[in-house]
This record gives sequence, structure tokens and C-alpha cells, in this order.
Amino acid sequence: MFNLFKKKSGDKKKLPPLADLDNNLLKEGDIVLSHRYDLGECKIINSENGIEYESLSTGERVSWLRMIDAATEKQKVNKIEKE
Repeated sequence: MFNLFKKKSGDKKKLPPLADLDNNLLKEGDIVLSHRYDLGECKIINSENGIEYESLSTGERVSWLRMIDAATEKQKVNKIEKE
């Protein structure tokens, strides 16, 4: 009829990069400190559901998309550097 609900082809949003609050790029296997969901220290894993954070203490998993900060579009985590 009037195409009120038609999607526009140019409206696809690009996913933000996988980066912590300090703008460090993150990759599979990195250990991070989560600031959401009481996960504590987590390891970044690639599972059948995509990229997830797995808590080292509880084993709980959270998708990286749920960890995006709306204001900065960065992950609500800090990378823990190995010494």
C-alpha cells in the first residue's frame, strides 16, 4: 500500500568493534574484567552462539552484544594484561 513499514536499504548499522573501555582491541582468548552481570574475570571465547564472555569463576556465558555500552559503543570490560 503505502510502504510504511518497508525497510530502507541504507539503514544497516555497522556493529561496533570489539574493544574495551580503554580502546584496546580484544580477541578470542583474552582475559578481561567485566563491569556487568557480576561475571568478574572472563575469557573471550568463540562458541556456536558467536563471541561470548565466559566467567572464570562461575562458567556463566554472556554474548558480547549484551556488553556494549550505549554511550561509547565499547565493551563494558577492561583487558587484563599478562605480565
